[in-house]
Amino acid sequence: MRLYHSGLRLTLVWLAAALLLGSCSPPQVSEGRIAVQITADGETLTVEVPAGSSVEEVFQAAGVTLESLDRTDPPLYTVLGDGSHVRLIRVSEEYIVEEEVIPFEQQLVRNETLPEGEEYWLQLGQNGLQEITFRQVFEDGVVVSSNPVKAVTLKEAVPQIKMIGVQKPFAPVSIPGRLAYLVDGDAWVMEGTTGIRRQIVGPGDLDGRIFNLSPDGEWLLFTRNLEEEGTINSLWVAAVDEGVENLIDLKVANVVHFADWKPGSALTIAYSTVEPRPGAPGWQANNDLGLLTFSATGYVRTLPPVLETNSGGVYGWWGTDFSWAPDGARLAYTRPDSLGVLELETGSQQPLLEFTPLQTLGDWAWVPGLGWSPEGDFLFSVNHPPPAESQRFDLQVTQKAGEYSVLVVPDVGMFAYPAPSPLQELPNGDNSYQVAYLEALQPDQSESSRYRLVVRDRDGSNRRALFPSEGAGGLDPQQVVWSPQALGGRQSYALAYLYKGNLWLVDSLSSEVWQITGDGLTKRVDWK
Repeated sequence: MRLYHSGLRLTLVWLAAALLLGSCSPPQVSEGRIAVQITADGETLTVEVPAGSSVEEVFQAAGVTLESLDRTDPPLYTVLGDGSHVRLIRVSEEYIVEEEVIPFEQQLVRNETLPEGEEYWLQLGQNGLQEITFRQVFEDGVVVSSNPVKAVTLKEAVPQIKMIGVQKPFAPVSIPGRLAYLVDGDAWVMEGTTGIRRQIVGPGDLDGRIFNLSPDGEWLLFTRNLEEEGTINSLWVAAVDEGVENLIDLKVANVVHFADWKPGSALTIAYSTVEPRPGAPGWQANNDLGLLTFSATGYVRTLPPVLETNSGGVYGWWGTDFSWAPDGARLAYTRPDSLGVLELETGSQQPLLEFTPLQTLGDWAWVPGLGWSPEGDFLFSVNHPPPAESQRFDLQVTQKAGEYSVLVVPDVGMFAYPAPSPLQELPNGDNSYQVAYLEALQPDQSESSRYRLVVRDRDGSNRRALFPSEGAGGLDPQQVVWSPQALGGRQSYALAYLYKGNLWLVDSLSSEVWQITGDGLTKRVDWK
């Protein structure tokens, strides 16, 4: 009996202790449920949900509706624990339209026909106007972002254009023939002296791809960019004589590489075309060769083509260039992998020199420049020996029948553009000629290198660097042109070239130079 009472007493003590501890603990949620605090729409409340519930399920249990742009913190898929806190951020958007002024641009046009410093307003500027639509995003009624999503121009801005004179007192130089040059989209000509200049074509839309005087100097052949949809440019001629206003559309479009006058035929022109393409370089070459003739009254007649559209060999998409032989019976052709002679009457092609196409790793192809000797017996060009990535380019001379080809000068650079001079009488009575070309200042980087202007005798001897002087900046790649006769009062011929956007002349024997223009806008030159 004593043992029984002792056990009962111990049980009662434990029961009393358990009741006492229970009275000191906070109330508990029923087993399998959790309490979560929600803040939404400016209010905070606590809801009881099954354990393992996600944020989305908590809002559903609370009867809170979420809109499509709303977001939560933490995200909807988050599984919550007891005592968690979630927040609903109400997101909304609004589109607003505002008008905004487009400031006009200020343009400066340099004109060397005006005295230096003299100014004229060609056009007063006017601001434009555009309508901009903004998307504003609100979070709980507060703007958090505002971004433009659409712009519509209601009125185009008109640029303000000022013309300023840049005429400098350059000493006039007596010149033979006619010297034409392209300035800021307009064609100008000098005749007799460089001090007298006149404009012959003035729409301001000459693109400079083609810019050639006729052999007699009476006409200028050029391309215009008329901004017609699906057209790169168009081919035109203009009379050069003073007082004659005769501009003729030759009805030929998309001329990029070649168009020139047939020697011995004043009004016949050969040309090659391309097809415009949206991707670089902007065309697919046709590698064709067409002929046309025109009259001074504007009648244009297309002749049967010499070459139909063809692939043009390796990298033919870039295009083939051509050069008339002095006799007008054939043309030289040059393309990324070869050069040769094309007979005008039969259309037959005779390859003369094959070379390794340059791997440019870009959206362009290298085509060597070339020039005929004045008698038409030889072709001066640039050769590219293998491998394809080689940066060696040699000046080469090739006999017109392809009987032999000789290296004249090694490592001249890819843009040498050889230009043989007219025949010149030597003191002993013989006729000879010189060859001008550009020589890369950095032959192993000739794609980006500047160049110097060099002249040699036709056999490669007697090298003379004409321009620039040692240490001065070099020339950009270009085709230089010879004077048609010797300079007035001299026995020497001159070369015309561009330097820093200006026209310069240099005596091929004495190396005396003359700056002719000072506007910095000259882009092409020809001399007949």
